[in-house]
Amino acid sequence: MKSLNEDIKTGQLKNMYLLYGEEAYLKKQYKKRLTRALIPEGDTMNYSYYEGKGISFPEIIDLAETMPFFSDRRLIVIENSGFFKNASPELADYLKTAPDTAFFLFIEEEVDKRGKMYKTVKEKGRITELGYQDEKTLLLWIAGAVKREKKKIQESTARHLLSKVGTDMENLEKELEKLFSYTAFKEEITVEDVDAVCTTQITDHIFDMVEAVAMKQQKKALDYYYDLLALKIPPMKILALLTRQFRLLMEVKLLVSRGYARPKVAQVTGLHPYVAGKYMSQCKSFSGRDLRGIMEDAAEMEEAVKTGRLADTMCVELFIVKYSMKD
Repeated sequence: MKSLNEDIKTGQLKNMYLLYGEEAYLKKQYKKRLTRALIPEGDTMNYSYYEGKGISFPEIIDLAETMPFFSDRRLIVIENSGFFKNASPELADYLKTAPDTAFFLFIEEEVDKRGKMYKTVKEKGRITELGYQDEKTLLLWIAGAVKREKKKIQESTARHLLSKVGTDMENLEKELEKLFSYTAFKEEITVEDVDAVCTTQITDHIFDMVEAVAMKQQKKALDYYYDLLALKIPPMKILALLTRQFRLLMEVKLLVSRGYARPKVAQVTGLHPYVAGKYMSQCKSFSGRDLRGIMEDAAEMEEAVKTGRLADTMCVELFIVKYSMKD
């Protein structure tokens, strides 16, 4: 991101950019910043936007060959096209000879670094990966946002915010806006403020429920379950989320046993690095045999509901009670 920020700051802009990765918030922000840097705001004559599969190569090429209207630049933004996953030799070849007046901004989630499109943009422009941010970066980002509002937040409170609302930056931004409104007449944001207005993510609720099960805190685990039922989450969806959680724990435990560190665990499982660290801690509470037994039991419980032998609400309650019972 450092080179990308430098391009925008100095105005020394490349003719093509590729932004890719899982963090939608950062891709959205840099799309806006690059667009504003490349063409004047409101210049619709020299701005074209394409999204999704099936975009016509000849149309893109014709547009790029068209001289910009009273400007030095024509900007073509192409998002989620799949050009960097599937072979696109025609467009890749054209990009090598495109006129200097044509500027391309590609935004993708996944890319194939061996592909011709990737190699062409790398050679002729700039590629920036915008993946999940680690805990340290997110804490700094929260601190920066809070400072701009002329407020204060303790690091422990910021960590509590992350544990409650998750690590998705778009969602974090929305939750911070709620906090800023709620604390309009206060200087410091507290844990109590976070708990008062921020929405707990269902997946984090499930994580906390499994944590309570691991610690044999039966009442706490059941309270989480009843909270989810109160939010109108169907019991079988809760069971499916619990099953997914235990499956991830089993996968993480296997990776840890092989000596994988947190970055590698995050990469293999597709988890955010911060979340991967939480799973690595939680899996210590279960043996591999325990996790396999839980997975088998969950499948049997689901079958019992489907065949009408157990009511769905009771089924999940029994599942939680069984594994949160003290030895």
